[in-house]
Amino acid sequence: MQVIPKKDGIPVNSGLQRFGHAVAVCTLLAISCLISFSIIANILSREYIVSRDNELLGGMWAAIATIFVFRQIYVQSARAALTRTLAIELSFILCLAYFLVLPFHVVGIAIVIGVSSIILTFARRTEDTIAAGITAGVVFVVSGISPGHGWWIQPILRLADTAVGILVGLAASWISLALGLSSASRTEA
Repeated sequence: MQVIPKKDGIPVNSGLQRFGHAVAVCTLLAISCLISFSIIANILSREYIVSRDNELLGGMWAAIATIFVFRQIYVQSARAALTRTLAIELSFILCLAYFLVLPFHVVGIAIVIGVSSIILTFARRTEDTIAAGITAGVVFVVSGISPGHGWWIQPILRLADTAVGILVGLAASWISLALGLSSASRTEA
């Protein structure tokens, strides 16, 4: 019986096989990003009245969530999905609460990032402070440049964008696992 060397549960073969594997995984990631972008920018935008800028931003945000979640080890994808979900939900709640009381102001970005960092630190989820801070920053900036009084809808839109990106990223990771391009966990077989 031939023993195939593995690294992180993924077979390590010849250079050509590794190249083919890398191309397959990267192609799957690229297609997944295209799908998540398209779902938000094209399909969902038909259901809601948002500006073209918001459609593009939403598509980008969904693709970023897909990239964030897609990993070559499925367990890592699931953990990344949890991290992204917790961070976006916390940012969503804090940004929406802020915008229901106060209008956009640059100091609000610092307040929401600071409060989310404190909450996540006390919850012993310091690794989630990065995603929560980035999310709050994006939501605030987009709210600041949104025309009229559309600032309050930004947290809701970014939550939807992220949810689509997370689901597409998890699906892509599962497909990668089903195709033998990744492994279920770090444990060696």
